[in-house]
Amino acid sequence: MPDRPTPETLAQDLARVENSSAPVSCRATNYPPGWEVLPHAHTKHQLIHALQGVMVVHSEAGHWVVPPSRGLWMPAGMTHSIRCIGEVHMRSLYVQRHAAPQLFENCQVVGISALLRELIRAAMEVGPAYAPDSRDGRLMRLLLDELHALPVLPLHLPMPSDARAQKICRRLLQQPDDASTLADWAAHLQIDVKTIQRLFASQTGMTFGQWRQQARLLRALELLATGERIIDIALALGYDSPGAFATMFRKHFGQAPSQFFDAR
Repeated sequence: MPDRPTPETLAQDLARVENSSAPVSCRATNYPPGWEVLPHAHTKHQLIHALQGVMVVHSEAGHWVVPPSRGLWMPAGMTHSIRCIGEVHMRSLYVQRHAAPQLFENCQVVGISALLRELIRAAMEVGPAYAPDSRDGRLMRLLLDELHALPVLPLHLPMPSDARAQKICRRLLQQPDDASTLADWAAHLQIDVKTIQRLFASQTGMTFGQWRQQARLLRALELLATGERIIDIALALGYDSPGAFATMFRKHFGQAPSQFFDAR
């Protein structure tokens, strides 16, 4: 088990990368299970990646589940918090705004290739004052090239801004097996069904059913990461059977639930 981080060491590490003038800076931090990183923002873009463990990242724009085979691109200035599922070995890259003008403008879950994962490992050994024409400088330029090739993955759950839609979403996050229909919610909130449909479409880009399915699937990733049995996950999420859950999971992620965390 790695040493438990302290506020002092975390602040020192963060100050080091924030103050670096290098195009790309690196930071390695190990967090114990259940650790929560409080809301904060960076002056630089950040690629959040974990060699081990699962991270759940929250911001006003929504929340993302980030397993080890994925990373999260966090644009500079966006306030976010992180919850660790299991022991998390986080390896983050911090990129100057001017060094990546054509990279993602929004927060995105991205695929981490085997090459990029090894480049990140190697970059953790590079100090903040590397010379641009040195071996370390070339390594960091290759890292930037690889960042431009990252595929975006569907692990985002957008949150609506309307208070009525937020009430629905909070309930589904707290109780993912809730089977209430649009008509049930319309009666409860005393609004028209079409109003709910319009709110979800305009503020999340999803239908009500698509949003609920996405919420369930992302919750499934959290439970899979903790070692829960697939049958228990299926029932907890409101599926009629493990087979029905596995079919929906495979349709969405292209893999069976039992294979997801082995695809590294």
